[in-house]
Amino acid sequence: MTRSSRRSTSEDVARAAGVSRTTVSFVLNNRPGQSIPEETRQRVLEAARRLDYRPHASARTLAAGRSELVLLSIPDARLGPGTSRFVEELAGALAEHGLTLITHLAGARGRPLPDVCATVNASAVVGLSPFDTETADALHRAGAEVVLPLPDPRVGVDEAMELAGALQAEHLIGLGHRRLGYAMPAHPGLRAMADARLAGVTGACAAAGIDPSVVEEIGLEIADASRAVARWRASGVTGVCAYNDETAIAVLAGVREQGIAVPTELAVIGVDDIPTAKLAAPPLSTIRFDVHEAGRRRAEAIVAALSGQEIEPPIDAGGPLLVRRSST
Repeated sequence: MTRSSRRSTSEDVARAAGVSRTTVSFVLNNRPGQSIPEETRQRVLEAARRLDYRPHASARTLAAGRSELVLLSIPDARLGPGTSRFVEELAGALAEHGLTLITHLAGARGRPLPDVCATVNASAVVGLSPFDTETADALHRAGAEVVLPLPDPRVGVDEAMELAGALQAEHLIGLGHRRLGYAMPAHPGLRAMADARLAGVTGACAAAGIDPSVVEEIGLEIADASRAVARWRASGVTGVCAYNDETAIAVLAGVREQGIAVPTELAVIGVDDIPTAKLAAPPLSTIRFDVHEAGRRRAEAIVAALSGQEIEPPIDAGGPLLVRRSST
């Protein structure tokens, strides 16, 4: 026997419960100020459960005055564990407020973000880094009530990334390293964030009165990492700040290929504190972001903005903090 694929409607619920569609709307949308008997309310809820009724998004949008969708723009790059964990935390925090997170992979191969915003009727659009003014204006024209984050001279994702890089370099400099290397990821989609972290490393080197770091581009291949390690060693580098933990683990593989001791001959530090960082050989020093706190704060900012409240940029959205292990 085949089941009907027709979606249940509020009219079906009303017929099954023996009430009007208006009553169904009042009950399912929990409208205040309605004196509906409890027995009637339970009858409607039971009919909705039995029919597996789900209101259409357009109807919910009309009732609430906006959609429940938040659109997250992610750079066109392979997502690392740190980003994936942040997305999970943000989705969970938004769900607590009745909002649903959907993601869009930004880049030349996909549809423009404003087009996607208009198609899904997103109430808010958020990014991992600040949107420029032109993009933010286009998103508002596409129907987004809230666009976050916006450029702010006091704070932003770039500032947090620079701080992570500065903490890496300061840790190595504090251990006596006077010539640093920087492991740049090969994927172009990661370059903006990597450049921000490199700026932090560069600033820390300048503050300590030492030369800027020696930058080497590294993919997740042992041969690439091995060649980079050889060049670092030839230029006198004794400590390497890697873009993230995955890049740092690739560096450690290159170090083993070169037969170099860690950390006595070359110290290595990453960023993100992914679960496998502590399992690296040797266990990897890193910079940790509290992605739970960062996701919660970003969700609170979205909810506040959708409620019409003025929001202040979070000065410290969950880190970063140094985690020292054997690799340094």
